[in-house]
Amino acid sequence: MPSGRALLPRSTPAAARVSSRALTALLDRLEAAPVECHSLVVVRRGHVVAEGWWAPYSAERPHLLYSLTKTFTAVAVGLAVADGLLTLDDRVVDVLPDHVPADVSDQARRLTVHHLLTMTTGRRADSLDEAWQLEPRDLVKGFLRVPFVDAEGTRHTYDNATTFVLARMVERVTGRGLPELLDERLFVPMGVEHAEWDRVADGAVYGFHGLHLTTEAVAAFGDLLRRGGRWGDRQLVPRDWVELATRHHVDTVPYKDDASHDTDFARGYGYQVWRSRHGFHGHGAYGQQCVVVPSHDLVVAVTAEGEAQEVLDALWECLLPGLDAATSPEDDEALAERMRRLSLAPVDGSADPGRRAEGTLDGGAADSAVPDGTSVGVDPVAGGWVLRLAPSLPVDVGHGEWRESAPLGRPVVASGAWHGDTFVADLRVVTTPHRVRVVVDPGAGTATATWSTVPLPSPLLERHLRAPLSTRPEHG
Repeated sequence: MPSGRALLPRSTPAAARVSSRALTALLDRLEAAPVECHSLVVVRRGHVVAEGWWAPYSAERPHLLYSLTKTFTAVAVGLAVADGLLTLDDRVVDVLPDHVPADVSDQARRLTVHHLLTMTTGRRADSLDEAWQLEPRDLVKGFLRVPFVDAEGTRHTYDNATTFVLARMVERVTGRGLPELLDERLFVPMGVEHAEWDRVADGAVYGFHGLHLTTEAVAAFGDLLRRGGRWGDRQLVPRDWVELATRHHVDTVPYKDDASHDTDFARGYGYQVWRSRHGFHGHGAYGQQCVVVPSHDLVVAVTAEGEAQEVLDALWECLLPGLDAATSPEDDEALAERMRRLSLAPVDGSADPGRRAEGTLDGGAADSAVPDGTSVGVDPVAGGWVLRLAPSLPVDVGHGEWRESAPLGRPVVASGAWHGDTFVADLRVVTTPHRVRVVVDPGAGTATATWSTVPLPSPLLERHLRAPLSTRPEHG
C-alpha cells in the first residue's frame, strides 16, 4: 500500500467479485509480453483489489504520465466552462489575441475550444515541431501559422499543440496557472499530495505532457471519472462535462497500418480521451494508462515501457472474463503475495571488488543519453560502485541490488556488474518509463550510454534528473 493516506479504500478481490485467478492470468500475460510493466492498480466498485509495483518502482513515487496529462487538461477546461469563463464555441483568436499572427488565416480564426479538444483543426500531422520552428518564442502563434489541409471539424489528427493552446486559454480566462487550478479544484480535494509538472523554457507547463502522479492517484482520477466527477460527497467535476468529454465525438485513424494491432485507438476520440472497445481510456506514450469501464465498475491504472495496446488486449482477454466470477481466500492470498514480490532483475554478473574502469563516451548515436566525449569512470565502493558520468553526475550503482541516488534532484536507481572485461550498469530514471544502459570497456578506453527508449522531450539524461524538467516542447 502507498505510504501516507490512501486515496481509495482496499478490498479483497473476492469481496469485489473479481477472480484472483483472472488477475494472476493478467500478470502472466503482462510479464510474457514485450511491454515492461512498472506498476498496476486495479479498482472495482471504488475499491483497490490488486496493486503492485515492479521494484525498483514504488508506490509513493510520482511517475511521468506523458500524454495522459491531456485528460487532466481537459478537466481543467471543463472547470472553466462550468464557471462560465469559457465556452466550447470560444475562438482561440478571441481568448488569446496577443498571440495571433498578423497574417492569420481565416481557418485559424475559426478554431474553437471544441476543435482543440477533439483535435479536429484540419491538419494531417502533429503540428508541434513546425509550430515551434515557426515561432520559437510563442508556440500558440506558431500553431496558428501552420497550414491546414482539411476543413476544421472534419478529421481527427493527433496534435500535441492543440492541448498546449487549451492550457494557455484556461490560464488566461481563470487567471490561474494550470497546476494551481487543478491543485485547488481537483488534487487537494481528492487528497493527492504529489502532483509534479515539467515545464517549457518560459516556465509554463506543457499541458499535453509532463504531469507526474503516483499510480494510485491515476487510479483515483479514473474512479472520479467513473463516478461522473463525484468524489465522496463533493461534485468536483460537473457530471455533464464528464459525460460530454468521454463520449465519441470524432472517428480516429489507427496509429498503425494494421488496425487489428491498434484496436483501442480506432474507436473514436472524445475531449482528450480515447474511446475503447470497453469504456474509454487516457493514454500516455510508452504505455501510461488510465482505463475506465463504467459498465463493469472497473478502473485500471498502469505505468510501463512498451506498447499500450499490449496492455489493453491483456485487460480485455484476461481480466474482463474474471469479473463477477467466483474466487477463494486462498487465491486472493496467493495473488497478494505475488503482487508484493514483483520486481525487475538487477544486472547479472560479477562484482570484482577493487576493479576500476575509465572510458570516453561515444555519444554519436541518436539514442545516446550523454554527450559525445564525456569522461566516464567506475569506482568501487562497499556493495557496488560510483559511476561518474562527468564530474557533476555521480550515480550510485548496486551489485545484485538496486541502489538509489539523486545527484541532480530527481532519483535514479541503478545496478551493475562486470561482464568479463566490460562493466555494465542499468540506470533507471524511476520517475519516468526510461532506462539507460552504460557499458564501459577500460581496455579500449571507450564507453556508451544508450536509452532503452529515448525520452520524447530530450535525449539528455541530465535534464531528466532535474526537477522540473525544462526544455522546449517537442512531443508527448
